[in-house]
This record gives sequence, structure tokens and C-alpha cells, in this order.
Amino acid sequence: MERLGALLVGADEARRWRLVAEFLEEYRWEPVESRTDLLAAEPAPTGDEHWDVFLAALTEHLAAKDGRGGPPWVETRSLRRFWFPFNTRAARVDALVHAPAAFRRRGVYVAAQELNVA
Repeated sequence: MERLGALLVGADEARRWRLVAEFLEEYRWEPVESRTDLLAAEPAPTGDEHWDVFLAALTEHLAAKDGRGGPPWVETRSLRRFWFPFNTRAARVDALVHAPAAFRRRGVYVAAQELNVA
């Protein structure tokens, strides 16, 4: 996650989503035992609080899918105002209903299927 965070710095939104998709694809191919190492190190700030919190939510979500808790650094990140990365009426409704728990509790509303882009 540390490397992904570094790549997001200064990138535009479209590039950020491509980088997230690439990370998710690579993560899926890693043996479960080595995935913990990919999530352990806290990424430096990206320059955008939304994306900093997104990385924490994504880390916790992936760890939970593997039957583990997230690393301690994820607990310090959350938003005060909700963020809908895909901000159309339909996407907002979908995200309200289908956002994974790790995202909802941090104020990031993205539908689970948006995380299956890779």
C-alpha cells in the first residue's frame, strides 16, 4: 500500500483509479501469506485527504477478505464529510447500499463492484 500511495501523489483522478485497479489485480495474484506485507506499511500522505482515507479503507477491506484485521495505521484515518468518488445519482444510491463496511465507517461511499475493476 505504501508504494500505491506514493504513485497516487500528483496523479489525476483517472490515473489514480487505473493505479488502484493495477494494485488490486496484483494483490489478487499474490499468495495469501504474503499479502499482509503489501498492506502493513502506512503510505505517506497523497496530498488529498479523500485518497488517504480511501487507502486505509481499501487496506482494511482487503485484510478482512483474507480473514485478518487491518494494520494499526488504518484506524487513524476517516473523513468528517461523506465522499462519493463516483458522484452520479445512480452511483450514490448504489454506494449507499453496497459500500463495504471498511469504507462506510470511514465516510467513503464506493460500491463493492467498483473495487472489482481489474
